[in-house]
Amino acid sequence: MATQPNYTEEQVTQLHDLYAEMGSEGLDQIAEQLGKTVRSVRAKLVRDGLYVAPTKGASTKANGPSKKEILREFGEVGFDASGLEGATKEALVRVLAVIRVTN
Repeated sequence: MATQPNYTEEQVTQLHDLYAEMGSEGLDQIAEQLGKTVRSVRAKLVRDGLYVAPTKGASTKANGPSKKEILREFGEVGFDASGLEGATKEALVRVLAVIRVTN
């Protein structure tokens, strides 16, 4: 028993043409035009060897000391930082600033 393909030859041609024109950013529009889900369209492009994953943006990691380094600074100023490991980096910086002012 033969299975019916998810994409007709006409849809495949249209998919390839639209992808060549719009790229990965246009997957939503391509899926809408073909009446398919974005996931289905992406999978078909991967199977056909055409899909190129979009490049990831630069990391938004803030510069400056890490939480571990900030916690070490607590020890340097004579403050026991036990129990503060779960605090956010911003909160630790504020507390450390207060400790430095009072010392």
